[in-house]
Amino acid sequence: MKKIRATIREKAPEAVESISYGMPAYKTHGKPLVYFGGFPKHIGFYATPTGHDKFAGELSLYKQGKGSVQFPLNKPVPYDLIGRIVEFRVLENDMK
Repeated sequence: MKKIRATIREKAPEAVESISYGMPAYKTHGKPLVYFGGFPKHIGFYATPTGHDKFAGELSLYKQGKGSVQFPLNKPVPYDLIGRIVEFRVLENDMK
């Protein structure tokens, strides 16, 4: 969890950090960027549907819902992928 937070802060240093829906949440330009949360068997990562659509191929290895993905705790967390998703979402929010 700490490394996910550090990855987000590295890729989106200007993001405003808060708690929303009971989990860490990040916004840029007042718009949601990403959220994440820890669960007994996975880490939930939420980058809105567009963040997941853009990386659909790489995320296909994981259980997903609309705008969410579950990274199981019994496998390595894809920090590089998380970082690239955050970078994409930052650019997307910058353009809005």
